[in-house]
Amino acid sequence: MNVKHIYSGKFLTYNIDTVTLPNGATAELEMIRHPGASAIVPVKDNGTVILIRQFRHAAGGFIYEIPAGKLNPSEDPRDCASRELEEEIGYRAENLELLTSLFTAPGFTDEVIHVYKGTGLVKGQQQLDTDEVLEILEWPLEKAIAEIKKGTIRDAKTMVGLQMVYMEKLS
Repeated sequence: MNVKHIYSGKFLTYNIDTVTLPNGATAELEMIRHPGASAIVPVKDNGTVILIRQFRHAAGGFIYEIPAGKLNPSEDPRDCASRELEEEIGYRAENLELLTSLFTAPGFTDEVIHVYKGTGLVKGQQQLDTDEVLEILEWPLEKAIAEIKKGTIRDAKTMVGLQMVYMEKLS
């Protein structure tokens, strides 16, 4: 494989990789390298979930999400989920359960998001970054699922996390 480096930002790297595909063909593929991320579905004792309505420039405005953030170098995904939970919504979770690890867009990036369920929530201290503009919402899980069906919730990691928690509840 030949890698042509195009750009490195704060945490993304953009390359053009020349690769030999399984069928023997050679292709130049644009690749965004990403350190990975963790996300967490915070579930309160009463069964409600905590979501955020966050401004996302790339999405053209505010979207509904579960708390999430990128991994720091050599950071354990579980530690990242715990850190982001407190930073974004001001809670800590006594229990973290890995639900899944998913590729966000494998056609052009190697980013993997590790999605957790957090229970046993206790108040901590919210510490937003300067670029985080968000509102905290508490919804019954069923309402969150209904909002996915209505198209209100469109963020993939959020849809997957909420649906996995919902399926777990049904079984």
